[in-house]
Amino acid sequence: MTSDANATAQQLFAAYRDAISGLSGNLGDAFDKAVEMMRDNAGHVVVSGIGKSGIIGRKISATLASTGTPSLFMHPADASHGDLGMVRHGDVVLLISYSGTTDEIVHLLPAFERMQTRLIAMTGNPDSVIARKAEISLDISVDREACPLNLAPTTSSLNSLVLGDALAVALMQARGFAERDFAATHPGGALGQRLLTRVGDKMRQKNLPFVAPDASVQDALITMTEGRLGLALVGEKTRLLGVITDGDLRRLLVKGADLATTPVSAVATSAPLTVKPDSMMADAEAKMLEARVQCLVVVNAKGHVEGIIQIYE
Repeated sequence: MTSDANATAQQLFAAYRDAISGLSGNLGDAFDKAVEMMRDNAGHVVVSGIGKSGIIGRKISATLASTGTPSLFMHPADASHGDLGMVRHGDVVLLISYSGTTDEIVHLLPAFERMQTRLIAMTGNPDSVIARKAEISLDISVDREACPLNLAPTTSSLNSLVLGDALAVALMQARGFAERDFAATHPGGALGQRLLTRVGDKMRQKNLPFVAPDASVQDALITMTEGRLGLALVGEKTRLLGVITDGDLRRLLVKGADLATTPVSAVATSAPLTVKPDSMMADAEAKMLEARVQCLVVVNAKGHVEGIIQIYE
């Protein structure tokens, strides 16, 4: 049973590899023209499909929208009952139909023509009515479905999905879409929060672990333990003289130094890594990772300490 199931899965994977390979060979100039049309479009890219093509279409539309290309999904059946109102004059409409003859889409073609939309077809039949009516036709044809009955959309759905992602990624590059642009469309996600948050929003400001420069390392150890940041600030808020870290303490212990008599000033790093409160958290984290430290001292334009930012907070 397990062996048969595994063999079936392997056959499907092989069929998928062949389908993508064929898709790659069929791109041609049509793909470049589709990307250019979507890039230059001032409105939305309206994606439409029914059944499995509709499910894939929703995903393509969502990916486009989240990567800098305004997009909507319109169900072809609902379009005839009012949802066609989401389409505007001159919009780009991406129609997904493997057969190229889906009735619900074919019935919309006259309306698209009246609205002077620009049609891109994603179909496995370049001679179909939908492909012929479209300004650009993208070929998603496959030799056969991976389904043993050659009926359930499998390899054809894969090609639709892959080609949709290819359009989205190519548009990202064409638009110069960067991490911060991605964050702007994902403000609720971890990446969005990291890229949109400034150091001043996350820094610790209260009970900062300050020690005097003439204090003993033993006293600094107590301050560091209470502060729970792995370091102590040498000096005061208006005059930062350095920092002492738990790494400095370990090196002292290895040397056999007397912590009770060794002054902090003899051990502290006099030029600690700092960051401004208006810096982006992403930049601060990159700086910490590069320097292999867990904390940065936050200082203002005058060099006064405003807080500490920790990478694992």
